[in-house]
Amino acid sequence: MPQSTAPESTTTISVTPPLELLVFHKTGGFRHDSIEAGIAALEDLAETNNHEVTATEDASVFTVDGLQPFDVIVFMNTTGEVLDESQQGAMDEFIQAGKGFVGVHSATDTEYEWPWYGGLVAAYFDSHPPPQQAMVNLVEPHPVVEGLPEQFERFDEWYNFRAHPGPAVTILATLDESSYEGGDMSEAHPIVWAHEYEGGRSVYIGFGHTSESFAEPLTRTLLSNAVRWAAAGDR
Repeated sequence: MPQSTAPESTTTISVTPPLELLVFHKTGGFRHDSIEAGIAALEDLAETNNHEVTATEDASVFTVDGLQPFDVIVFMNTTGEVLDESQQGAMDEFIQAGKGFVGVHSATDTEYEWPWYGGLVAAYFDSHPPPQQAMVNLVEPHPVVEGLPEQFERFDEWYNFRAHPGPAVTILATLDESSYEGGDMSEAHPIVWAHEYEGGRSVYIGFGHTSESFAEPLTRTLLSNAVRWAAAGDR
């Protein structure tokens, strides 16, 4: 008499789809030589972090349908006026759908005439001294700065902003103005921050004037953390 066999067990494996990043690098003013290094850094990180990177300076992707595949928009050293009114509306809807934004360095030197963007990026560039070494202090524990030392020194072009980010913004790192020349924002000089905004999430990183910035492990850790945290509102 044949033996009965038990049904084979099946195991369902859940596979998380990759994060889709749109790295936008259009410039309407000064164009940083470091843009390509910033894109390359995100592409390198994508290989180990389950990301997909689409880099463009073509603003025509900013439609509701064009942005739909993406989880996070990175403004990589954008400057000036980069989106028209219709494109701005598509980005507004993108954030309101719970998706993320990461602004790098001169993302604060972008879209001065668009108040909604001003709220998203949380501060606008005002001036900067020559690039130099400065001390960075972490001031708030947060997933964006996880893995970074509480204090470290690095070389960059350090922005002064027109005003401090508002009270709804969490300042994560500040500059020690006694460690360099040309800071004018007091001992609480913000340089990295994060906040939730109109249903989505936004991070700003003040690093990135030099190409060498994007080869630094600390900068790469910060970028990686920022992308993951910004995307979490959509996941």
